[in-house]
Amino acid sequence: MNQQVILLNGPSSSGKSSMSKSLQKLISDKGHENYEVISIDDFMKISTKEKIYEDDVFEISEDICKCALKSLEKGCGVIIDHVITSERIFNQLTENLSFYPIRTVHVTCPLEILKRRELLRGDRCIGSAESSFEYLFPKEGYDLVIDSSKNSSDENAELILNMFF
Repeated sequence: MNQQVILLNGPSSSGKSSMSKSLQKLISDKGHENYEVISIDDFMKISTKEKIYEDDVFEISEDICKCALKSLEKGCGVIIDHVITSERIFNQLTENLSFYPIRTVHVTCPLEILKRRELLRGDRCIGSAESSFEYLFPKEGYDLVIDSSKNSSDENAELILNMFF
């Protein structure tokens, strides 16, 4: 088994969710074991009126880790779609999942594109993309960096697959 954690970390509206779904399908289509997608969006109360702060994310990060561990323990790989904005959140995740290989992917794109995508989505508090772009942690040291403005989600999923499988 090639059980691993693929961590897609990037600002809000960078394309992580679409990329996660494309990657999950591609992994399955190529005959690899099952991978489950665990998204920060599944754990956060997201509103157009309410800002999300680092403490809010830290509070639910433990639940993301527990969910990932359950999936890994039952034999699935995990794709985590996250917006990590502090060292303590990053450390919590990497320490809790340290018994499995963690492959880190920085999903990014130019700030102006993030802002435009955020407006088009209409389901986030305006400014979330810019704030998470500014505070994303870590800034460097990823196994792979993907600029989501250059390729489609499917093409980016292929890049990740080729890198880690």
